[in-house]
Amino acid sequence: MSVTRVTATDADDPVYGNSAKLVYSILEGQPYFSIDQTTAIIRVALAGMDREMREEYLVVIQAKDMGGHMGGLSGTTTVTVTLTDINDNPPKFTKGSYEFQIPEDLGIGKPGGRVKANDRDIGENAKSTYSIIGGDEKDVFEIVTDAQSQEGILRLKKPLDFESKEFYNLTIVATNIRSDSITGGPYMDQAMIKIVVQDADEPPVFTKPSYLFDVHENAAINTIIGAVAARDQDVIHSQVRYFIDRHTDLERQFNINVDDGKITLAKPLDRETDMWHNITVTATEVRNHSQISRAIVAIKVLDINDNAPEFATEYEAFLCENGRPGQVIQTISAVDKDNPVQGHTFHYRLETLNNPNFTIKNNLDNSISVLAKHDSFRRQKQETYLLPIVVTDDGEPPMSSTNTLTIRVCGCSREGIVQSCNVEAFVLPIGLSMGALIAILACIILLLVIVVLFVTLRRHKNEPLIIKDDEDVRENIIRYDDEGGGEEDTEAFDIATLQNPDGINGYLPRKDIKPDLQFMPRQGQHSGPNGVDVDEFINVRLHEADNDPTAPPYDSIQIYGYEGRGSIAGSLSSLETASSDSDQNYDYLREWGPRFRRLGELYSVGESDRET
Repeated sequence: MSVTRVTATDADDPVYGNSAKLVYSILEGQPYFSIDQTTAIIRVALAGMDREMREEYLVVIQAKDMGGHMGGLSGTTTVTVTLTDINDNPPKFTKGSYEFQIPEDLGIGKPGGRVKANDRDIGENAKSTYSIIGGDEKDVFEIVTDAQSQEGILRLKKPLDFESKEFYNLTIVATNIRSDSITGGPYMDQAMIKIVVQDADEPPVFTKPSYLFDVHENAAINTIIGAVAARDQDVIHSQVRYFIDRHTDLERQFNINVDDGKITLAKPLDRETDMWHNITVTATEVRNHSQISRAIVAIKVLDINDNAPEFATEYEAFLCENGRPGQVIQTISAVDKDNPVQGHTFHYRLETLNNPNFTIKNNLDNSISVLAKHDSFRRQKQETYLLPIVVTDDGEPPMSSTNTLTIRVCGCSREGIVQSCNVEAFVLPIGLSMGALIAILACIILLLVIVVLFVTLRRHKNEPLIIKDDEDVRENIIRYDDEGGGEEDTEAFDIATLQNPDGINGYLPRKDIKPDLQFMPRQGQHSGPNGVDVDEFINVRLHEADNDPTAPPYDSIQIYGYEGRGSIAGSLSSLETASSDSDQNYDYLREWGPRFRRLGELYSVGESDRET
């Protein structure tokens, strides 16, 4: 088999004799390899070379000119030959038999042990898969391959139970992924695994995952409803105590015997309130309180006949005055909170057997019809009738109740349609409906409003423009008591900054003084025969108002406490500056207009006197 070819060159002239004729030979690498002297092709000389024994070879090649004869020159080179791997080795377990001890409480999918089959090959040729071929009839275990370490990991597929089986003997095989390069079949190896199941402290096991009991709703307190049972299946059998999870029995309706698991009734039951009770019972080992198991207990409350039937709803019947005898007034049905297996059957009767006004008829479907006996019902005579009806079931014992039907006598149309059920309706004309009455009343009210408005407008229109009655003359007194900042100044300064300390906390009011004089009222003048003289009337009133000392406005004392000595602002007047040595020029007052011209002349005169 050819491995490779080497080439050597010679700088001599190949035409001149044998100076450039080269011959190849192996100096090192025999007997494994050989070389063709002329072509320099390296070949395998020894069959059955094994990479697992020796993977690398160094082959020294010599090239000699002169055709290899004496005196020729030579050169050497080294060729490294590496053997590639083939799948010529099977996987091999390190041991023919393995033994693992696995606790029975090992979780599903958790590893219980590891095995490994070694392969002298490398790469893909060394990869293997593991499988169980015997001893696991119940499919409790599985074995998978770790891709990194090429180990077989034994895992649980189902839980172990020491009490049912303590040992397992498994047969496993490791198989190469790639096929055998010689036979074409896969290489494999086989081993045995013995698994010893270790006992673990497990919680008690109930005989059933859930329990179903039933009890009648009239059962007495402490009645035994049923019993649960749990057993510690460990080698050391521990006693078990039973409890009710009170989170599932908040009303503490039941009790349980801690030793034998008997469930008893603690409070009375009512099927109509709760038909089912679902509670959780726990079983705990006495030896290890942390080992707890749970079971669901469903308790069905059985019905007894303890509720009387009653009307399905609150009926209110209406009876037409003009109805005929035997007319159906109301159809009545009943309901019962109980739920007998065979269904309900109700019996009806009137509390008064010979009722002069009404009777009942069985409809054969657990309902009745109430009928009128005559047609002489009148609202003036009696507006409402109360009809007691007794309803009885066929339970054991039978239960009954008395229900009252209210029947109102109403006025109806000829077609039997109820129109009014009030006695007051008789004041209405025959055939007049309530809607028509409301419309008539609205029209009357509207007419009254129009009449009142018309009369009011006429009265205002006829009132005279001149008041003839002397006593009706009234005078309007308008009070002007606002103090300004000057004749033309309304916003020049804030009056608050000029307030006197005495008046800073409040307003200083005016003090009006009412005179002590009493004005004698005048004698009323009589108008002439031809009416009132308006001009004379006005002059007289004006004269009286001017000469009446008791008429407002009165003489008043006004306090001006907003400037001057003692105030916060001090003196704002410039009148005192005439005696001072001020050099102020007041000529600018003349420029303020005619209103200040006189003031400017006064100050100018003062200045002239001072200079003189």
